[in-house]
Amino acid sequence: MTAITDRIGLSTQGHTDVIDITDRAESALKKSGIKSGILNLFIPGSTAALTTIEYEPGAVEDLRGAVERLVPRNMPYAHDARWGDGNGYAHVRASLIGPSLTIPFRDGKLLLGTWQQIIFIDFDNRPRSREIIIQIVGE
Repeated sequence: MTAITDRIGLSTQGHTDVIDITDRAESALKKSGIKSGILNLFIPGSTAALTTIEYEPGAVEDLRGAVERLVPRNMPYAHDARWGDGNGYAHVRASLIGPSLTIPFRDGKLLLGTWQQIIFIDFDNRPRSREIIIQIVGE
């Protein structure tokens, strides 16, 4: 059993910026040389999330709209009252989707569905420099 830790750096726009990171995850997997196991992605932060989607403009816009309906940006949040930073909605959105994602792989290939891509979503209310930690475990 082998474990490798790597990192992906991103510059984001915030405001529900959705970025396809599938190619970066695949690149890290290829670089690791591990052929079978699991790849885990994790964001150290509380205003961003990871999930999968068919990364095409319609589905991405549908996701943004659904998130806005579930956790509206323009309503009062206790976090904002306490800290005054105006990103309470971003914390709630990120916690609902989650900071990590695990994907199995075999023969050096991620076992994603045909139309499934890995996405990073930055919900914060400003551009950010982000880092995603990748751990690859297998043989």
